This record gives sequence, C-alpha cells and structure tokens, in this order.
Amino acid sequence: MLKFRSIFDKNAKLIFIETNARGSVLLNTAKLNKGTAFTESERQQFRLRGKLPYSVESLEQQALRVYQQFSKKEDNLAKHLYLRDLHNTNERLFYKLVSQHLTEMLPVLYTPTVGKAVEQFSHDFQRARGLYIAYPDKESIDEILENRLNPEVDIIVMTDGEGVLGIGDQGIGGMEICIAKLMVYVLCAGINPNRLLPIQIDVGTNNEHLLNDPMYLGWRHPRLAGEKYDEMIERIVSGIRRKLPRAYLHWEDFGRENARRNLERYQKQMCTFNDDMQGTGAVTLVALLSALHRTKTPLTEQRIVIVGAGTAGTGIADQLCAGMIREGLSREEALSRFYLVGRHGLIHDTMANLTVFQKPYAQRSMDAMTTLQLHDVVQQFKPTVLIGSSGQGGIFTEAIIKTMAAHVEYPIIFPLSNPTEKSEATPDDLLNWTEGRALIATGSPFGPVDFKGKKIPIAQCNNALIYPGIGLGVLIAQATRLSEAMLWEACNALSHFANQSSEKKDTALLPNFEEVQAMSRCIALAVATQARREGLAKVNASVDLADEIDRQSWYPEYVNYHYSSSL
Repeated sequence: MLKFRSIFDKNAKLIFIETNARGSVLLNTAKLNKGTAFTESERQQFRLRGKLPYSVESLEQQALRVYQQFSKKEDNLAKHLYLRDLHNTNERLFYKLVSQHLTEMLPVLYTPTVGKAVEQFSHDFQRARGLYIAYPDKESIDEILENRLNPEVDIIVMTDGEGVLGIGDQGIGGMEICIAKLMVYVLCAGINPNRLLPIQIDVGTNNEHLLNDPMYLGWRHPRLAGEKYDEMIERIVSGIRRKLPRAYLHWEDFGRENARRNLERYQKQMCTFNDDMQGTGAVTLVALLSALHRTKTPLTEQRIVIVGAGTAGTGIADQLCAGMIREGLSREEALSRFYLVGRHGLIHDTMANLTVFQKPYAQRSMDAMTTLQLHDVVQQFKPTVLIGSSGQGGIFTEAIIKTMAAHVEYPIIFPLSNPTEKSEATPDDLLNWTEGRALIATGSPFGPVDFKGKKIPIAQCNNALIYPGIGLGVLIAQATRLSEAMLWEACNALSHFANQSSEKKDTALLPNFEEVQAMSRCIALAVATQARREGLAKVNASVDLADEIDRQSWYPEYVNYHYSSSL
C-alpha cells in the first residue's frame, strides 16, 4: 500500500518526505510526483532512470512550460480541464502555476467555469479524487472514510449535489465544486492540501437528464428525502466525528430545505460552516458596507429587496439583518427592512408552504400582497438595495432598475447569481439605466465597464474572499465551533481592506484577488482571536496566533525524498 510521511524540523519547516512508492507508482501519485524535477540521486533511489527525460528542471522552469501549454487552450472549459489534469498529475506544480496567475486562473478553476465542468462531470471524468459515499454503501461509511488518501484531515468540503451554483441538481457532479473549493483554501489561505478531503454524498438525483444519460456515474435513483435522507446524513456526520474528530466540516451546495437544517442540526455538535448561507451572506455584507461607506448612509436605514428566497437569499438576509441588529436595531425593526421576493412574488405571512427560515421575513398580509411581483415591490417599497440570488438571468429589467433609481441617489445593486448567464443583469446595463449612479457587485466576474469615457471596475462578490480566511482561523484556533461573533469579525477584517480600496477613486467595492493571501491572514487572525475570546479555542493560551499562521502556512515547493520500505 502506498504510504508517505512528511518530516519537519523543530520550527515545523518541511525538510523531506519519506515514501515507499517507486517507479510508475510514484510518477502517478499527484501528491508526490515531481516529474522532471526528480534529482539524479532520487531517480536512482526510486527506480526512475529512463522513465523521465535526461534534464533535471526546477519547479519554476516547469511552471513556465505548463503556463505556455495552458495559454494555448482555446476556451475556458478546455483550460479548466487542463488544470484539472495537472492537479491530478503533479499537485505542487499545479499550485505553483495557479498561485503565479491567480487573477487569471481563478475564474477558470472556480466560478463561473466550474459550472460547465459540473454539468459534464461524468463525460469528462478522468481520475477519482476524494470520497464518494453512496446510499447503497450506507453500512460501510467507516470503511470508506478509512480509505481516504490523507491520514490527517483538517477541512472537509462535502456536498450532496442538489443545489449547485445556479444550475440545480447535478448529482455526483457536485464533487467538482468540493474539489474547487478546497483548491481555493490552498491558494488563498495557504492551507496544506495534504490535509484536505472532498466528499460527495450520493443520494440519487432528480435530474432526468442525468438519470437517462448512459454515461452518468452516480447512483441511478430518485433523490432521497425525509427520514432516509436524514438518516444518511446522520450516519456520515457520525462517522466523520468518530474517524476525524478535529475536522472542520464545510457544507456546500445542498438543496434549499436541507442546507439550513443540516447546519442547524450539527453546528453545536462540531465546528461546521455552510458557505452558501454564511459565506455568501458574509461577503455580501462586506460589499454592502463598502457601498455605504461611499454613500455615507448607515446600514440601519437601508430598505433591502432580495430576489430569490432560497438558501443563498435567506442566508444573505440573515447576515445583513444580524449586522443591523449589531448596529442598534431591534430584531423586529431589522426584519421590517427586508422584502424577499420568491417565485410567487413577495413573501408574506398568508402564503402556503413557507419554510421555517422564510417566515421571519414574511411581510404582514395586505390586500394586494398576493400579486406583488418584483416591479410592484420596487415601486411600493422604494428599496435602497436590490440583491439577486434568483438564478434567473435578466430578471432585473430596465423598467425595474429605472423605478428604483428614481427614488434613491445611489442605488446599490448586486446581481449575484452565477454562472454568468444566470446574472440578474449585466453591469453595463445597470450603469446605463442609472446614468452611472449604481454601486454594483456581481456573483460572476465581469470586466470594467466603459461608461462615458471612464473605466468603472466591477467588484465580484466572491465567497473566496472570505471563507478561506475563516477556515484558516478555525484551524489556527483549533475552534470547537464557529460562532456568529467569529463570522462578524471576519466581515470586519475584510471590510478593512474593502474600505482601504474604496478610498481610492474609481475602484471596485471589494478588493481584488492580488491581495487575497494578506486578506485571508487578517481574517484568520480576527476569527482565531474571537474564538479565544469566547472560550471556543483549544489552542494553548501561550501560542501567538499570528506566529502560528506563519508556522502553518503551506507553499508549493519541492523537497528531497527518501525511500523507506518500513512505512
């Protein structure tokens, strides 16, 4: 059985790796493969002579070659598949390459391109990564967890693939999202990739296209619900708590009903986080605070319309509402400033089948409420902020935006749905319809808008700005759970960077990814400090948290290998 272990010096610096892998096994193990960078002595020791070209290259030389190969790919999906193949071939070279070209490559690896990769997952499948836990294997969960490659696991990203981005139920294609999210933890926060684990829960799918696709690799069965689903989740979480008790569990792209219920069920039992709810809400709050910094108006005076009352929409509302309460409003006063619009119009208290998490935002019934669609809501309640998480491309029409802009000097408009084609409006249209007054953040990346001879940059309200730092803070503190106060401190830390950026003329509402590692470190320190303040940190009180962040930071570099047959 292939094994390896990292050897560190007294300062926790990696000095060499021991492994029992040799020959083709070593070259085919992405976590260990160095390709043409294996030294002459390593080639002899690990039976690699003749398996590689004669020249020995550095990591930097390899990165230059693969960047040239990447640049020749015709479109973003081809580039995504190329990077995924490199990730499956040589992890350190992959992270070296992407870290050198992060702004260019992150949209290719992550949103929006990853959505297309999810849809084509079974057709483009190359090599298994992570763990797949299917319902028919529910009696073997401990065995499956033991089959993981990484012996020590700090972060698990887990999905059931029901609510992927704006494209819905994608079955086991959700694994692509888990893998991409973990890449972002490494690239943006310097977390060790050898201590991460993606998990795909396979409880079937209601996507008829997948069920009828002969290439689909998942369990061909209608998606489980109710008691069977809850039992499956309980089995998996219990297994994780037994086998990996210190792991931080990141829930990703669960369906509307299950996302919140799973988080609320387990957040007091272990350290856990839902990015679609908490991450999206947190980064949206930061973007809003940045916009308000420009308009010189308080959060507590905003009237907020959110289109899309599912996991993301209510998660955003929760974070913004909590912010208003922290700024001095009562809960009732804060809730009264939100207007959530679902598929049947404005959410109100006489609607049937409201979820538990929608009910706090339901407006008290009025005669006309049953027919209040988005344009009516904007016209009647005159929002200062309009946020889209609907997954409906183009739903923010010219008439709606002009109605909003007639009542507010600087309309704050966040079309957050992705992939790009799902965006509620384009920044070009929003600026044209508001005569350049709109303050905009989007879910997918958009280039600068040329408006009346000026280049106006557009902020991407990307969760990757905040969740890697939160995860790093949790790890550094060895936090037993993630509190609301820890999330708030993460927002404050990111706001510091956003406000620095907004002081400059013609800048986006959020900082760009060139500073993301510094931002993640700042967020991590704030989160870890708050965990310690609340008594949620298990790290020794004598540990300097900033020094610990430095000590645990992982960098893509090669070290020497030693062969060991005794592992």
